Amino acid sequence: MAATTTATVPATRSAAAPVRRRRRLLSYWPQYVAIAPFYLLFLAFGLFPILFSIYLSFNEWDGVGEMTFVGLGQYQYLVADPRFWNAVSNTFIIWIGSTVPMLFLALLLAFLLHQSIRFKGAYRVAFFLPNVTSMVAMAIVFGSVFSDSFGLANGFLRWLGSQEIGWLTESWAIKLTLVLMVIWRWTGYNAIIYLAGLQAIPTELYDAAKVDGASTWRIFTSVTVPMLRPVILFTVITSTIGGLSLFTEPQVLLANSGGNENSGGPGEAGMTIVLYQYNQAFTQFDFGYGSAIAWALFLIAAVFSIINWRLVREREGLADRRTRRAGR
Repeated sequence: MAATTTATVPATRSAAAPVRRRRRLLSYWPQYVAIAPFYLLFLAFGLFPILFSIYLSFNEWDGVGEMTFVGLGQYQYLVADPRFWNAVSNTFIIWIGSTVPMLFLALLLAFLLHQSIRFKGAYRVAFFLPNVTSMVAMAIVFGSVFSDSFGLANGFLRWLGSQEIGWLTESWAIKLTLVLMVIWRWTGYNAIIYLAGLQAIPTELYDAAKVDGASTWRIFTSVTVPMLRPVILFTVITSTIGGLSLFTEPQVLLANSGGNENSGGPGEAGMTIVLYQYNQAFTQFDFGYGSAIAWALFLIAAVFSIINWRLVREREGLADRRTRRAGR
């Protein structure tokens, strides 16, 4: 009798355990309902378009008629497309020309803002203001400054007695204008990120460096930069992704500078990868080829983000090994 009772109790407990778990899960249904809209929207407007674009890149489709499966045909055409490689070249030139000085200026501004200066809050607002300014307003301002006929830049060159420059018609000048536009817009944003990282560095390190007689530049290179490596890595990766995805600046600035609305200016000198993808998908209505360009851009951005991450991590590891050797 005792053996029968002992065998029945575990069986009853094992049968009741799923019921208790089910009731516990049901007790949390208000929380599940509260977060459900995010996941539903993500599935509808995030995950599904991503997966559909992969399928679409293997088809020809104008958005209305039937799809035609072409396999790797879109990617084969992509490899041999000179306009795509021109867009890649333009994107890399603008990205490298803007990212390096932008991050250096941002780090320098953050370091200066971290010092004991007056009106620090006003400076932060002033540096961050370009990032929240409307792109249309920015395009109007830069279009006025760099206009070929009545721009302030050419007016200044005329005052100096120098030759005028076709800022929005010459190939190198178009790229330089876009570089300046990117630097002006994103330097303050990265400076605020660097400033947040600087505020996490212990002040004892700066005090010790000043006691040792280190100059401001020495403190900047030997204390600030090494301690900010994780933040620098973050800004390098985000700037890489943002630089390779450049679209709004050339699309708005060069819309009326020659050619059609999405040509990237005369000679397609300002045509970037994303602008070319937009042109193919939403102007030429070749959604299959546009999807192939988008995935090519994803691979390029992923490769360069990994390269940047590895370079920064290796430099950090080398610096750590040198510090351990010095400690011994």
